[in-house]
Amino acid sequence: MIQSLQGIGMTSPRTRERMINRLMEQGISNNKVLDVIRNTPRHIFMDEALASRAYEDTSLPIGYNQTISRPYIVAKMTELLLESSGRLAKVLEIGTGCGYQTSILAQLVDNVYSVERIAPLQKKAKDRLWDLKLKNVSYKHSDGGWGWPDYAPYDGILVAAAPPEIPEMLLQQLAVGGVMVIPIGNRSGSQQLQRVLRTETGYEVEELESVVFVPFQSGRK
Repeated sequence: MIQSLQGIGMTSPRTRERMINRLMEQGISNNKVLDVIRNTPRHIFMDEALASRAYEDTSLPIGYNQTISRPYIVAKMTELLLESSGRLAKVLEIGTGCGYQTSILAQLVDNVYSVERIAPLQKKAKDRLWDLKLKNVSYKHSDGGWGWPDYAPYDGILVAAAPPEIPEMLLQQLAVGGVMVIPIGNRSGSQQLQRVLRTETGYEVEELESVVFVPFQSGRK
């Protein structure tokens, strides 16, 4: 790998521990989530020039007008997914991106099915997860709005970009009792993180907090 998994200086274990303390102060309480984030080298998921900023609580560019979400958002969305759904056998991730969120999920659920519309981004993510020996992830280069119906229904769905409304096909691919965590809104206006629970009779939607995500886009590239 270009960058050490262990990290030194601003990517060292001590710097990561400061990030964990900050996440706890921000209300993240799931110890499994905290442990996985503590032990996952976030700095390998970005260009070396930005690695020294990897453990700051900020989103950072990863190319193609995309970003890696700030650690708090990754932790919060993962925690929300886990606390409502019990044991997660199958999770659909919309937006592989650089693969960091994928890597966190892969260490906490049985299987991750990750969809990304930008092929070069997904290729780099696959290589990074392979280096981390995370082999319970399946990848699809596709429009995220279509989901991945071949493996539906999913116990959980996590969406890493903001559509103006919840895509109908993703709702259909959520199992009864399953949970989707998704930002809704547009970049110029307000976005809200929502948690959607599928019940026997429909969907329960809970609005949680304001967020900022890249817009959800259709097509492939």
